[in-house]
Amino acid sequence: MKEKKILVSAVLLWNKDVKYPAGDFKKTIESILGQDYGAQEVIVVDGSGKKAPTPYLNDAIAKKVKLVAGEFKNRAAYFNAGIAKAKGGYILLVNTLENAIEFRKSAFDTFVIAAERNPDAGFIFSDYERIAPDGKVSEVHLLPYHQGRLRDAVDFGRAFFFTAAMMKKLKGLKEKYDAADLYDLRFRAEEKGDLIGIANRFNGSLYSVKEQAGAFDVFYYLKAGKKVALELEAACTEHLKRIGAYLAPGQNYRPVKYSPADEKQFKCLFTVVTPVFNRPEFIRDAIESVQAQTLGRKVEMIVVCNGGESDPTCAAVREYMKGGSKYDPKKPDVDLIVTDINNLGLCFNLGLKKARGKYYLQLDSDDQLTPDCAEKTLAVYKTDPKIGLVVGSYEVWEKKPNGELFRREDIPVVTHDEWTEENGRNNLLRINGAGAPRSAHIKVIWEMGGFACNDEPYSRNYGEDYGLVCKIIEKYRMGRVWDPIYKVIRHSGGTDHAINQETIDRNDNAKDHMRLLALVRRMQINAK
Repeated sequence: MKEKKILVSAVLLWNKDVKYPAGDFKKTIESILGQDYGAQEVIVVDGSGKKAPTPYLNDAIAKKVKLVAGEFKNRAAYFNAGIAKAKGGYILLVNTLENAIEFRKSAFDTFVIAAERNPDAGFIFSDYERIAPDGKVSEVHLLPYHQGRLRDAVDFGRAFFFTAAMMKKLKGLKEKYDAADLYDLRFRAEEKGDLIGIANRFNGSLYSVKEQAGAFDVFYYLKAGKKVALELEAACTEHLKRIGAYLAPGQNYRPVKYSPADEKQFKCLFTVVTPVFNRPEFIRDAIESVQAQTLGRKVEMIVVCNGGESDPTCAAVREYMKGGSKYDPKKPDVDLIVTDINNLGLCFNLGLKKARGKYYLQLDSDDQLTPDCAEKTLAVYKTDPKIGLVVGSYEVWEKKPNGELFRREDIPVVTHDEWTEENGRNNLLRINGAGAPRSAHIKVIWEMGGFACNDEPYSRNYGEDYGLVCKIIEKYRMGRVWDPIYKVIRHSGGTDHAINQETIDRNDNAKDHMRLLALVRRMQINAK
């Protein structure tokens, strides 16, 4: 008996401001009409206006397409207009406003079989091919979904396959969001069912996307704009509230307590711990930025060289130690620990075990503190004994190949506005960075178990600080320094400079797992 197929309604978007040729959009339509599956309808939602021309339609195609023309206030309104016209038992939302997309002939067969196997799925997504302007094709392998993937930048591709029943439960997209509509939709879908990804080993992508691959930009979230950031924060916060992982302002805070005996043990206030591997050209500037602190000898620095004794960085550090050519007893002490294992968590923990200070202060080996960094951080600690962590603000500088430093004027002072008193610790789960510079009570760091030393899934000298911050802010208040007190120095040898997709994915896996653990802890806090 011939199988009766369930109709698939594909919703596509277009308007006069689309940057790619109408001929490419016509290919998107044709790739859907030509599916092997054979039971599909195409709904084009065109926001150019009711009487606007449709250069992507010819007479033959126009007869097979449902055209929904008008003016729509945002992408969510486009999609909702198309969903309202859909007759299928399945609904495929295709985000075609930014990129041209072309489906392989068996794509709908694959989506439908996956939906039959996972009838309760929130939605189904798939790997895809990226086609650069020069024609080069690269395969994009998307990360399997889990509840810890809270970042707004998680890639789900451009096509989202729903059952009509699930879309009815979701009630479409929320038109109050101009930018966070799809972000919010996937959260609400996840709350009702698993998000299922169809993976590609090779030659297995369901569609291609024409776009410029571009270099990864770690500052993408800063350039998105305040309005976009607030929308994304709101969508994430509402999700955390619905799943019981939201922490209210002041919830679960407690003071950091010291006995008189504890206070007497401190020989200084701040201990700067800096791991380093083969960076003699940077470490001198980092050390001198510590020795220029206005708090003077109330600050110390411990450099942990993880390249072994043969690392030339060791000799550079010893110049500032007793007996060295640059030693000055009036300036903050510099100490050196040498290890032959390149493990950042190990370095931090070794440094903190030798620390004489009350507070830890972050300084990467290629960055610099401003002279008032420690002083301004201390002032924040003094305002509230419940503050266990202080996050500052920084400027971004770049080092040219000739050694010249210049300020990146295209990037404003990074004040981490997402770290608000009311919602910062919830918003952190959406953002990939914990801010810089970071400082914490050393006692609190040990209370949290210290820094992870690559003993958490996917971690390879990445995210050990982020996971620690997630733990601290669940129990202690975070203080802020809004003035720039740190200089991030970008250069070709930096760990986040022009990294490849494999590294990006590994790093995202590491922090997303930390977010997953944070969700579990927060749910336990709220269950008390």
